[in-house]
Amino acid sequence: MLKRVFNFFIFSSLYIALCAVVMVYQLRYLFPQAKVPAVFYCFVFFSTMCSYNFHWWLTKHSATGSERLQWAVKNKWLHLLLYFAGGIGAFIAFFQLQQHWFWIALGALVTFLYSAPKIPQKLFIGLRRVAVGKTIFLAFVWMYVTTVLPLLISGSTWQNGFTWLACGRFFLIYAICILFDYRDREDDKADGIRSMITWFNEKGIDRLFALSIALFAVFTAILYNNGIRLPVILLMLLPGIITAGIYRYAKTHFSDYLYYFVLDGLMMLSGLLMIIVYN
Repeated sequence: MLKRVFNFFIFSSLYIALCAVVMVYQLRYLFPQAKVPAVFYCFVFFSTMCSYNFHWWLTKHSATGSERLQWAVKNKWLHLLLYFAGGIGAFIAFFQLQQHWFWIALGALVTFLYSAPKIPQKLFIGLRRVAVGKTIFLAFVWMYVTTVLPLLISGSTWQNGFTWLACGRFFLIYAICILFDYRDREDDKADGIRSMITWFNEKGIDRLFALSIALFAVFTAILYNNGIRLPVILLMLLPGIITAGIYRYAKTHFSDYLYYFVLDGLMMLSGLLMIIVYN
């Protein structure tokens, strides 16, 4: 029973939606002057639910024998239900944020571009041949929705610290996405979807990952010169250290719990620790 409840929490995308909310909430500790409206947290939660359940509703096979995919195939009706529920919730929240429609629409467009190649229509199937940057799309939209968009909506004057945080988050998320792409490279090849991970050899992938982690560390460390205290910087660096530490293991062990619980959870880890430590 506990496993079924846990699987529902992870595989229904409730967990990843919670990760997104925690990442936005972390901004109040990093930049207290940025007052993010409460309704935006609702928008992020429901829009994440909508996009992820749509993505999994479209996913039909996996070369890794994914337990999550088996769950998704068995519960397609639930993914569809959660997709519509998330869409309705996001739409209602959007009404209170409609003055920011342009910036929200930009995020929605990039999110759609990630899942679009899976849509079985000629127009979207053609995107598979040019979807080299699909991982960049995914990392960008996560960074944008959890960092840039809430800071823009808060009405705060843009400052250098916002930029360094956005860059640092992008490269941490991209490093994590590299592992997901590495695991899914056979599926992408079977679907005709091109990505840098399907193009690069092992050394090239390792170098891309190392560069992403290094840039994450550099941009995060720069925040020390923008009013962020050293203990906070160390908490923010922890997810990158853990990601680098499990990189080799994750390239050979494709457990859904490792990927969808541990790796996804690393995106919100520093925010979660800050909530625990500073509340």
